Amino acid sequence: MNPTNNRFVLDWISDMAAMTKPDNIVWIDGSEEQAQGLREQALSTGEIIKLNQEKLPGCYLHRTVHNDVARVEGRTFICTSTKEGAGNINNWMDPVECKEKLTRLYTGSMKGRTMYVIPYSMSIVGSPFAKYGIELTDSIYVVLNMEIMTRVGYDVLDALGDSADFIKGLHSKADLDESNRYIIHFPEENTIWSINSNYGGNVLLGKKCFALRIASFLGRKEGWMAEHMLILGVTYPNGEKKYVTAAFPSACGKTNLAMLIPPEVYQKQGYKVECVGDDIAWLRVGEDGRLWAVNPENGFFGVAPGTNEKSNPNALHTCMKDTIFTNVCLNTDTNTVWWEGLDKNPPEHAINWKGEPWDYRKYDKADKVNTSGAHPNSRFTAKAVNCPCLSPAYYDPQGVPVDAVIFGGRRARTAPLVYQSTSWQNGAFVGSIMASETTAAAAGAVGVVRRDPMAMRPFVGYNMGDYWAHWLTMGTKIPHPPKIFHVNWFRTDAEGNFIWPGFGDNMRVVLWILARCAGTVDADITPIGYIPKAEDICIDGLDGVTLDTVKDLLTVDTAAWLEDVENIKAFYAQVGDHVPQAMYDELAALEARLKAAK
Repeated sequence: MNPTNNRFVLDWISDMAAMTKPDNIVWIDGSEEQAQGLREQALSTGEIIKLNQEKLPGCYLHRTVHNDVARVEGRTFICTSTKEGAGNINNWMDPVECKEKLTRLYTGSMKGRTMYVIPYSMSIVGSPFAKYGIELTDSIYVVLNMEIMTRVGYDVLDALGDSADFIKGLHSKADLDESNRYIIHFPEENTIWSINSNYGGNVLLGKKCFALRIASFLGRKEGWMAEHMLILGVTYPNGEKKYVTAAFPSACGKTNLAMLIPPEVYQKQGYKVECVGDDIAWLRVGEDGRLWAVNPENGFFGVAPGTNEKSNPNALHTCMKDTIFTNVCLNTDTNTVWWEGLDKNPPEHAINWKGEPWDYRKYDKADKVNTSGAHPNSRFTAKAVNCPCLSPAYYDPQGVPVDAVIFGGRRARTAPLVYQSTSWQNGAFVGSIMASETTAAAAGAVGVVRRDPMAMRPFVGYNMGDYWAHWLTMGTKIPHPPKIFHVNWFRTDAEGNFIWPGFGDNMRVVLWILARCAGTVDADITPIGYIPKAEDICIDGLDGVTLDTVKDLLTVDTAAWLEDVENIKAFYAQVGDHVPQAMYDELAALEARLKAAK
């Protein structure tokens, strides 16, 4: 018996089942009893492996096929009625042509399998932020992950009622054919299609597909924002709480900042830091005229390699129970997991992410994919409720008020440790020019600048220029907007060593940012924006960091910035005709100020 009478839901499921032809249809009710039955089924087929339940209670290991280990940006499409609607940064396909092509791939793809129907909510069911989706999938792995990452259950169907306002997601692993792997978004139809993948970022359709690509499109239409941002709460010794959101490209420490542990000097004073979210923020204007944020997710889909007791103890402790590990290394002596960067004790007897016997002595940093124990993009899917530093505000359906928006990138010399934009418009411009330089770990040349506006380059569900215009419009709708900042933890010396210690010590910069929002510290105006007075960045208890070190970290290299301006012009040209004039005005004003300062 169906748990809903919603004709829009039932007719759509009927149509998708007629196309994919599953043997059975099973509704997912969100119960532990049903989930346990699915785990046992997946264990019997080898789809998941049970780990040491004493050391890792409720934890399992899954391996994907070797060519299905990451998001596939080249196979990810935004199918709007016009190419212009998707813009130059996104891949586009005509929706009619796309549906014809994929219908051929989906037809009969679930024969001999079960179609699982997953009703889920992004954000707390009934929250003013909540949006509902239904994902159809033939993968138990997807069901188990979605039950961690989103709020799954029949209460979603109750909240939806008879409405047609839900996101329709169809996923089939089909035969995992790499040449026919597609992740398709139809933003004008609230629809997502994914086929021939079984890797999280491509198949957990509530994640980037709904929470960013589709939600960013909805946000523009409905007057809110869906952003690739962490949400961090700081509690002061007097009990006052402040919240910031922050957007960083990959490999810039987003999860580490989200789960930051304060330096000892601050802990002794009584400061606390709490995580509201590590990846996605939905933002709306509150009744008080401020911007409010929620984390619409229910779990963390984190990168395992590099996560350890020093870099991110909170993330490590979060994934020690009720977690699905994907493509990590299996220690066969203890039936536990291991990955590069966890500790300096690789297992003597192990099976690598490909399911092969692994000898850590043959590891070659230049060929990580083929010689590492864990794939460089191996993952843990862990429940938010298990995070030691999870904020009580995470459970608030109204969200949290945002004092500051922080953008960041990885720049060796150009960007200072921190600077503040001069207005919301200028801050949106700062977000639009966000960039990181490639490191030795990335493919290709070192030091190449890759623009990643607002850390949303792969995730905007429509034209990037229109997305910037939406940011500018939102600035006119927020009576008391948060202040906007830019940080760079990655400035290096002449030998290429990082100057700033990073990790928990980044709180020192966050506290300066919040002091600026409160109007309790002054700053110096420069061609790029407001820079701290070096003495206002607390360095108490920091070894090897002096006032002169901080002054160096805060210098603005005019020549490097003028060079960067040329790179920005080329990027704006790539984005195309939809770049708002206000962005060009900001760019021209920046160039003029830099030239005047030479």
